[in-house]
Amino acid sequence: MSIKLVALDTDGTLLSSQNKILPSTKEAVKKALEQGIKVVLCSGRPLAGLEPYMKELGIKGEDQYAVTLNGAITRNANGEMLTHDLVSNEQYRVLTKFAREQEVPFNVVSTDSQIITADHNVDYFELLQAWENTAGMLIRQPDEFPDDYEVAKGCFVGDTELLNKLEPILRKKFGEQLYVVRADDHFLEVLNPKVSKGNGLLELGEKIGIKPKEMAAFGDERNDISMFDVVGTAIAMGNGSDEAKKHANFVTASNDDDGIQLAFDKYILQ
Repeated sequence: MSIKLVALDTDGTLLSSQNKILPSTKEAVKKALEQGIKVVLCSGRPLAGLEPYMKELGIKGEDQYAVTLNGAITRNANGEMLTHDLVSNEQYRVLTKFAREQEVPFNVVSTDSQIITADHNVDYFELLQAWENTAGMLIRQPDEFPDDYEVAKGCFVGDTELLNKLEPILRKKFGEQLYVVRADDHFLEVLNPKVSKGNGLLELGEKIGIKPKEMAAFGDERNDISMFDVVGTAIAMGNGSDEAKKHANFVTASNDDDGIQLAFDKYILQ
């Protein structure tokens, strides 16, 4: 069956180790768009952090899409929200208190891409997060927002050792209430329990009439596995984690070695 939609993870997949889009990737995406294939950036980033890459790739208009914030919100390329599964205000407050008790930097991401932290001593990785996502950062307490204020996700940040210690504690306390996912060594995220990149693709597919078996997905990390488990064609990057590769149908070359173009030519383009 021909592929009608390709989902591309961003960091470690679309972007090289130098945080650039390879010329070969641009050419492959251009050919796919010309063939009428939807190319959907599917990322932990908010839309603000994806728009420069979408522009660079020519992904634009109301009939092109992005799955943002690990699947919490899907939008068209014009920014219109199509689906959303958010973290409640009560959970936002509880998570902020928990982070303070654990002495771990914590922030939430709003539906309009703002990074919000209650930490007055802002951690380096929170600043990096805001910079990577071209997002503003607000220092605010939960009480400064309305009682019905919901957020797209929560994010614990820090060095690898700190998050390795926190992760089992977080999963034990919140794992039945929220979706907990390790985005990478320095980011541990919590989202609405319905949320995953895979579910975001399913919700988008329902909206635009594309079946999961007509989709392909590229990724490199654990938060990409949910995509791999629902699409018809799952492709892991050569630089990806062993766990991600186990869930893929195919493994292509790395994000520095034209991995996307090679796989597009072999599995996607007609």
